[in-house]
Amino acid sequence: MKKFFAILLTAILSLTMLASCGETKDTDDTFTVGVVQYISHPSLDNCYAGVEQALVARFGDKVQITRQIGSDSSADSDCATYASQFAAQNYDMIVAIATPAASSAFAAAEAKDIPVVFCAVSDPVSVGLVESMDKPGYNCSGTSDVLDMDAQVKLITSMQPDVKKIGVLYTSSEANSIAQLALLEAAAKPYDIEIVAQSIQSDSDIPSAAAALCAKVDCLNNFTDNKVVNNLSVVLDAANSAGIPVYGSEIEQVKNGCLASVSIDYVALGKVTGDMAADALEGASLADMAVKTISDATPVVNSDVLAAFNMTMPAAYANAETVTTNK
Repeated sequence: MKKFFAILLTAILSLTMLASCGETKDTDDTFTVGVVQYISHPSLDNCYAGVEQALVARFGDKVQITRQIGSDSSADSDCATYASQFAAQNYDMIVAIATPAASSAFAAAEAKDIPVVFCAVSDPVSVGLVESMDKPGYNCSGTSDVLDMDAQVKLITSMQPDVKKIGVLYTSSEANSIAQLALLEAAAKPYDIEIVAQSIQSDSDIPSAAAALCAKVDCLNNFTDNKVVNNLSVVLDAANSAGIPVYGSEIEQVKNGCLASVSIDYVALGKVTGDMAADALEGASLADMAVKTISDATPVVNSDVLAAFNMTMPAAYANAETVTTNK
């Protein structure tokens, strides 16, 4: 009888182990992750660096990451192509950096139920990536880089107490920029500051649009608008010619010549994204994984630009991080 029960127990344990192996990915397997990045500029490159660090820290050489980056002239179609290729090759996951890349990845992955984790999408609800920030509902979640516009306006008014008009150059087709514009207008209203917005559709619109806008305002405020960031030197040239400063949205823009910013750490945002991706690869449900943000924003001031405009550091920002212009 004892022998019978021993054989029976062994059989049950064997069946349990087989069932377990059928339900979960073998820990010896390698995860394949395809990364679709909209274009290459410092903010998005920093996002990728953070994602890569988090995935490698969790899985080491058990994760294979393939990164594809859209070109400046055809980024939207490139992202759609790369996402479709990853889906066709049955990658375990697609990580998408910036809203257009995320929309392409979501569309390509949906039919095969491949999980999509996005990074640096300011308003994922409005573009249909999630049903809500708290409960995405789809096999898709990630991180938002929504900016603290109240803190940004406070910084601008401290730097320029007499500011009356803030100019914004933005891409009319970029949902993030439209959402951020509404937030900036709301933040400026208590200060009786007018937001003068100028939309562009393509890179070629930027030189003339920036020059026209700079003639009307006391300063420019830049979002994380991909086309504008990718042509930041053109915007800065127009602003410098008009004798007005440009405020950025993160530290890399300040290093590249903007006066100041209440900055998001995009490497840190990428790490949060990478951790979410790792959790999902290990079995966590993206449909139930709330979209995350980076709450700690740091004031950053470019001391070279500050001196060029004969400004002094406001007392309220005496402890702000200072940088110099990249040479």
